[in-house]
Amino acid sequence: MRRITDRETVQRLQAFAHEIGERLRGLQAAAREEVIRRRAYDLWQTAGRPEGRDLDFWLSAEREFLRVNGYQPIRSGADGG
Repeated sequence: MRRITDRETVQRLQAFAHEIGERLRGLQAAAREEVIRRRAYDLWQTAGRPEGRDLDFWLSAEREFLRVNGYQPIRSGADGG
């Protein structure tokens, strides 16, 4: 493949690559949020649909998502991390 030497073309390609990366991150975030939302709803239903605990179920679903997908929680220096 020939090397691109036109500065304007290079800049446009870099801008395009950046835009595609931003769109991909947005789609991934939306997909992640949907998975968490559905799991939080399932947890809420299983717990008998208690009122006023939406944040509890969201956080539980989020922790589960992070654990299943191999993410490690960020630890502060105060707790030995």
